[in-house]
Amino acid sequence: MVTPVVKREAVAHLKGFFGLSERRACQIAGADRKMVRYQSPRAPDTALRGRLRDLANERRRFGYRRLFILLRREGEPSGINRIYRLYSEEGLTVRKRKARRKAIGTRAPILIEARANARSLSRFAGKPLPGNGIAGLRARSVRLRTAFPHFECGG
Repeated sequence: MVTPVVKREAVAHLKGFFGLSERRACQIAGADRKMVRYQSPRAPDTALRGRLRDLANERRRFGYRRLFILLRREGEPSGINRIYRLYSEEGLTVRKRKARRKAIGTRAPILIEARANARSLSRFAGKPLPGNGIAGLRARSVRLRTAFPHFECGG
């Protein structure tokens, strides 16, 4: 679906470049003649658009609602719907935060010691997987043992 603005530009191009009449240019572009002649009574809001863009660049994580509050504090009488329309027309969006780096793989849980001052040692052991012809695949297992299996404090 083509917007009226694009159709108006197409009709103006056909009239200027090829020297066609308005009626013929509208017929080719598929535009209604009343739509081509229409001039919006709405003011262009250039000052408000500029201020909205400046605030959005200053505060990149603010959406249109928070920018509306800032504009209200500055004395802007416009409503939230108008601010939203201008925000959308200017193509402004809330900037995304950079994603935090996530840990790769799963973390091993911390083992709770069975008795006081006990210490365990862990070691990864890997064996090649049999069959399927893929080199480099290994089955991994964890071996745990206590550091001092027979040590006791005696008096």
